Amino acid sequence: MTARKVVRVIAAIAMMAVGVLHFTSPAGFVAIVPKALPAPLALVYISGAAEILGGAGLLVRRVRRAASIGLVALYVAVFPANINMALNDVQPEGVHLPKAALYARLPFQALFIVVALWVGREDRA
Repeated sequence: MTARKVVRVIAAIAMMAVGVLHFTSPAGFVAIVPKALPAPLALVYISGAAEILGGAGLLVRRVRRAASIGLVALYVAVFPANINMALNDVQPEGVHLPKAALYARLPFQALFIVVALWVGREDRA
């Protein structure tokens, strides 16, 4: 199994797991939605569904590329929530992170985008 396939499976499982958390434990996700946006719970459910579908799509060759592009769009769409979390010191439930840690996680969106694009490509035989 190639590195790309291994990372693809890990990314798919991670995305689906986080997507499920949007439905089973939405409060933490709702808390980081910027106040200017309407219907935070609906947005959390929509983004959770997108994560589940995107993760599953990475595992299906026929839709893999579209799924990876969809995940990139999702990462861009949810970035304001991550910025809001850092700017307003919104803490994860049951944990207190230093404010620097909230800012330090922001660049990871770029890494997630790169990984999504990479795993969306097919290995050359």
